[in-house]
Amino acid sequence: MRLLKLIFAPRHAALLFSILFFIGTLLAMAYHHDRALLLAIPLLIFGGLATIGLGDLLQKRHSVLRNYPILAHLRFMIEEIRPEIRQYLFESETDGSPFSRDRRALVYQRAKMQLDKRPFGTQLPVYSDGFEWMLHSLSPRPVVKKPFRITIGGPDCKQPYSASVFNISAMSFGSLSANAIRALNGGAKLGGFAHDTGEGGFSPYHAEKGGDIIWEIGSGYFGCRTPEGAFSSEKFSAAALNPQIKMIEIKLSQGAKPGHGGVLPAAKVTEEISTIRGVPMGRDCISPACHSAFSTPLEMMEFIMKLRDLSGGKPVGFKLCLGQPVEFLSLCKAMLASGVTPDFIVVDGKEGGTGAAPLEFMDHLGTPMREGLNFVHNALVGAGLRDRIKLGCSGKILTAFDMARAMALGADWCNSARGFMFSVGCIQSLSCHTDNCPTGVATQNPWRGRAIDVSDKTVRVANFHAATLQCLAELTAAAGLDHPNQFELDHFRRRVSESSVISFADLFPAVQRAEFLRGAEDARLRAIWDRASPERFSPVREV
Repeated sequence: MRLLKLIFAPRHAALLFSILFFIGTLLAMAYHHDRALLLAIPLLIFGGLATIGLGDLLQKRHSVLRNYPILAHLRFMIEEIRPEIRQYLFESETDGSPFSRDRRALVYQRAKMQLDKRPFGTQLPVYSDGFEWMLHSLSPRPVVKKPFRITIGGPDCKQPYSASVFNISAMSFGSLSANAIRALNGGAKLGGFAHDTGEGGFSPYHAEKGGDIIWEIGSGYFGCRTPEGAFSSEKFSAAALNPQIKMIEIKLSQGAKPGHGGVLPAAKVTEEISTIRGVPMGRDCISPACHSAFSTPLEMMEFIMKLRDLSGGKPVGFKLCLGQPVEFLSLCKAMLASGVTPDFIVVDGKEGGTGAAPLEFMDHLGTPMREGLNFVHNALVGAGLRDRIKLGCSGKILTAFDMARAMALGADWCNSARGFMFSVGCIQSLSCHTDNCPTGVATQNPWRGRAIDVSDKTVRVANFHAATLQCLAELTAAAGLDHPNQFELDHFRRRVSESSVISFADLFPAVQRAEFLRGAEDARLRAIWDRASPERFSPVREV
């Protein structure tokens, strides 16, 4: 009796019906030979369903399939298309993560030079915790027509670079398709801004369109490594002297996965990747978690000086996601002790993007961009070094307001990765790690990559850049300023409760120039400074 109840349980109904209809169709074919071809169709359908259902009962990998044969497959099908259903049918304008529908639409409209204005007032909850805004002036300035630029290069730099205040953040060939790289670099050339290669190396696709390049050197030293994976001065110099390369960026860590190395499996190391990265085929391509060319802050300063000399005096800096503050202060002490300073530092926020990262790293490791940027800015001011070093930043920067806010926190320029990906056609399908990008942006599948029309997307990349800077110019003028680098912390406010508002100047307290050398007023900063050493990254033990 219990066996019969189990067999005829409602959860087995789909399997039972499939078996019964399969048997019924067989019998019908036996009695109606003239309709055999017509009956073959339901026979195949129900025979297939019955086979699937019996397979579900016998398999041991998915318990839900064993309990609900055939029916449970609907769950997996719905789960597969759940992101698309939510994005296209249920998201409001302010929903969506990591970028809302409204913010994505803004990039698409600006890239296509379509109307990017909005009607009927803001949809943001202006009286909710966390809402932020900028203070305007009753005496606005004329809107500056010339694109904002800054000069990057310290006193030891022989080839300073005049950079746009808005550039393409690090994305490697290998992470992005060849056509995506072509379109991004072509847009950079057309719009007069820079394109960061990412740590995958300076590929032929970066070189093809002739746009200004920031060459990122990661711990794998791709494009400038020995067969054993160590840094090669000869290979670096040969590449770095290329006039298209304007700056050299040492990658210490990136926002979405700081402190985490990478492995490109041997099966994915194609002949092309092998040539570009300088790694052998048939072996895993390892990107270690830390550099082998230096192990102390002082050694890192020597490495920076070495790269500057080998590149013919081009600006050399580094990128990091801020981790332990004492380690960055150790770098500041090494700069003071050696007299060597980087030409620039890029602060990447933990909210930065990546093709793939462990969830724990992506969600809970590293410092968010605003706090990291403000600390690095204050540390350089407190050490008396800020006027020698330019600061860039990256981490969910998409709009002119994002840029203005970052500049108030200390940035001289901003980088964007996902913003420019949207301009190339990315739809935030969140499939970057699968090699199945539906738009051909984040894939190495040539058939998917061919979907990108390089000539069309090149113009869209340049359009997005120009329209964003135009809005930044209008925001700057509305604040009564001539250049966005004049934004100060007190220009911005944040609501911390329904009835309480705080200035950024109070949220992010400033330090005085060279204050650390005299003894920081903040006891916590003073204690961290005292524990920092130019000879080691780890803090000095308190006695």
